[in-house]
Amino acid sequence: LAFDALIADKAFDSNAIIAELDARGAKVVISQHPRRAKPLTIDEEMYKWRHLIENFFGKLKEFKRIAMRAEKTDQSFASMIHLVAAVINSR
Repeated sequence: LAFDALIADKAFDSNAIIAELDARGAKVVISQHPRRAKPLTIDEEMYKWRHLIENFFGKLKEFKRIAMRAEKTDQSFASMIHLVAAVINSR
């Protein structure tokens, strides 16, 4: 897959993953582990978007049906996510 950047959390803060992304020419926007020897330079504007996405997923998980994945089919789960996103947006 071709992409310009990877926005991820601390689970993806690995030297091997970062080297692979550098080889592909993709930007790295990863929340870094606090004990990293050499902190990476990241795009601050893209990091703000990562924070907004993390907050949105946290709000999604406040709804029990989403957190427990109670829907039986992929289509009904996707429709529930759209419904909950509309509720979150209307707040």
